[in-house]
Amino acid sequence: MTRWMIIGASGMLGTELTARLGAEGRPVLAFGRRELDLRDTAATHRLVTALKPDVVVNCAAWNAVDEAETREDEALAVNGTGVRALAEACARTGARLVQPSSDYVFDGTALDPYPEDARPCPVNAYGRTKLAGERAVLEALPRGGYVVRTAWLYAATGHNFVRTMARLEAGGTAPDVVGDQLGQPTWAGDLAARIVDLVLSEAPPGVYHATNSGHTSWYGLAREVFTLLGADPGRVTEVSSKDFPRPAPRPAYSVLGHDGWRAAGLPPMRHWREALRESRVLAAG
Repeated sequence: MTRWMIIGASGMLGTELTARLGAEGRPVLAFGRRELDLRDTAATHRLVTALKPDVVVNCAAWNAVDEAETREDEALAVNGTGVRALAEACARTGARLVQPSSDYVFDGTALDPYPEDARPCPVNAYGRTKLAGERAVLEALPRGGYVVRTAWLYAATGHNFVRTMARLEAGGTAPDVVGDQLGQPTWAGDLAARIVDLVLSEAPPGVYHATNSGHTSWYGLAREVFTLLGADPGRVTEVSSKDFPRPAPRPAYSVLGHDGWRAAGLPPMRHWREALRESRVLAAG
């Protein structure tokens, strides 16, 4: 039976993926940051070499987008250099590697969903470091590396937009939310399931876009959260990105295409509204 190794197991995706594999009775080795810090490249090599997993999923990342603008070297140490060390260790042991990545590798100027082979052009430091990780995996593991780009991730744990909106609604706040950034809200539970399906299907290595289908704005997502909580969505006010200047520029259009799933013999992931409704994230508080 396939032996899985999860790095970054305490994060949103890592938690969902570890739980899913465990529920399916699959052997899984889960490591949080305390057990393995990707910045320690020697430790990464030692651990992968000693445990010899069949599949490694790297859910660890520097995700502080704004902080990366002034600390890009630190972000790169995790998202780029650390990933390269992991990919090289997997290449040496024969393990396959799944590297989650981000819509932020694109500049957000497209008018149609980005296909998997679209030319990356990140507009911020975080996107540059995630792109470095992608390239490291594809270079070191041409026959066993999977780059899985996702976007607007949420779960019942961790800091994410859906939980923030639920907290604001519970506190009686009427939030101002950006309406001129478009993307695909993605439930970490659906992403975890898709990663398992991708690996077990023996899909060709390469780049895949794993986001829930459809698209909306942050404003649209906030209204949906309020609606599902039984609150008045009219409490949410639409504003412009110019009203919320941030250190790191955000792509205005982060919609990803899903044509790559045809090669894997898998359907695109379900619509984001259905996923949000059935995720029970809002019920978890």
